[in-house]
Amino acid sequence: MQRRTIQTHPIEGQKPGTSGLRKKTRVFMGPHYLENFVQAIWLAIGGVRGKTLVLGGDGRYFNDRAAQVILRMAAAGGAAKVIVGQNALLSTPAASNLIRQRRTDGGIILSASHNPGGPDEDFGIKFNCANGGPAPEDLTGRMYEETRRMTSYDIVEAQDVDLSRLGALRLGDTVIEIVDPVADYASLMARLFDFEAIRALFAGGFTLRFDAMHAVTGPYARAILEDMLGAPSGSVVNAEPKPDFGGGHPDPNPIWAKYLVDLVMGPDAPDFAAASDGDGDRNMILGRGIVVTPSDSLAVLAANAHLAPGYARGLTGVARSMPTSRAVDRVAAARGLDLYETPTGWKFFGTLLDAGRVTLCGEESAGTGSDHVREKDGLWAVLLWLNILAVTGRSVADTMRAHSRDFGRNYYTRHDYEGLESDAAAAMMAALRARLPDLPGQDFAGRRVETADEFAYDDPVDGAHSAGQGIRVHFAGGARIVFRLSGTGTEGATLRVYLEDYISDPARLELPVEEVLADMIAAADAIAEIHARTGRTAPDVRT
Repeated sequence: MQRRTIQTHPIEGQKPGTSGLRKKTRVFMGPHYLENFVQAIWLAIGGVRGKTLVLGGDGRYFNDRAAQVILRMAAAGGAAKVIVGQNALLSTPAASNLIRQRRTDGGIILSASHNPGGPDEDFGIKFNCANGGPAPEDLTGRMYEETRRMTSYDIVEAQDVDLSRLGALRLGDTVIEIVDPVADYASLMARLFDFEAIRALFAGGFTLRFDAMHAVTGPYARAILEDMLGAPSGSVVNAEPKPDFGGGHPDPNPIWAKYLVDLVMGPDAPDFAAASDGDGDRNMILGRGIVVTPSDSLAVLAANAHLAPGYARGLTGVARSMPTSRAVDRVAAARGLDLYETPTGWKFFGTLLDAGRVTLCGEESAGTGSDHVREKDGLWAVLLWLNILAVTGRSVADTMRAHSRDFGRNYYTRHDYEGLESDAAAAMMAALRARLPDLPGQDFAGRRVETADEFAYDDPVDGAHSAGQGIRVHFAGGARIVFRLSGTGTEGATLRVYLEDYISDPARLELPVEEVLADMIAAADAIAEIHARTGRTAPDVRT
């Protein structure tokens, strides 16, 4: 085995976003592209000599080849050990748990999350720190700076490591430990939740459909839901991880998991249905006759988490990303919990979790989690829901009705305008930003603007300042619109428009969302001039 130094040069565009570096797979497969970024990670963290890392991913196309490159570069850098999920598979929450349980120096997760996979689709890579959470902005900034002055990287020449067999072996002086990707995570879930109550739920005839979307959560869901908790065989579908996710789109929402929506609305609906995404950190919750929005799910979990053993002592606080609906705010106010509003990106929850200021946190983009790891966790959310249903004996729909009676209802939706020309999208946001001082007092679609600003965040733990985190427009009566350009796509720009209104009148708690938010939808187009500036007459995706 020979260690080699390969000459290279900076490659444009290797700036990590809120969830690491994401590009088209063929970009990552290009000469030096992956290697440059991995070397930049090594340099940004002060090298890997003597360190222990975790490595795994969601099994998408190029996952296996990228893992072999990273192992050879870790060995060249003098890493003491790399703990790898069998076949290079690890869900993102399981990787976070493994980093924390094994007290490693961090880990590399190979995933583009909910983006499609395949040779012509998307790939991603991110570094998680020793706390198990995504690299903060100062660290990703250092990575980017290293990519801009890259001149060489180190790698060893060696045969591929057999990642299919559990156990330890050596690559040079580096120990490669191949572990069961499910075992440690499943043990953690058994400590957090009342598995006996959930087993009794299934034993009583409770029915479940969990769609793993041919992504990494399949083996986890089968092991926990079917093998450990007794859900009937076949309750977990699309459970085999595939490099292209079976040709589907591993994003658990009513668009890409439409068949689940049709199922719960039909005559053969199960009592409970759920889906998870490519790397296992997102979730979609459904019940017979109902789809639960991620924002409402966060609020329900916050209101009922004490029913699970792992949270029986209560919550220290809750946090949500700024665009997420304010439903959880009402729970926090009623329960006397501290509430934090952060920018989009799970890394912003990390300091709050580490400092013990919050127990639960969530984002409107189908991510919820707690202080058990430092990532959002799709299967964890499903298990907490099942624990709540097992203890209360309520259906999903009855749970939501009871919650609305207690706290009112935040009607909420998100409109995505995808693949916009980047310059046009940026110009639209710049024009909207310039209008902010003049918006208060104006009427749009019959609703009066009270305040308008651009959200900035000062971390209450470490003092880090994050500006330009989305434009907020608040209306009289509690309605709100948020405008953001997303950082998770790989082509063009995506405008996300978040629309919200609050209803407390018991007679109006089950109106159609479109009816309640019709004014906000019209106001959003008028305020941002979406049609005039982009030519789009409707969003590509509504969630």
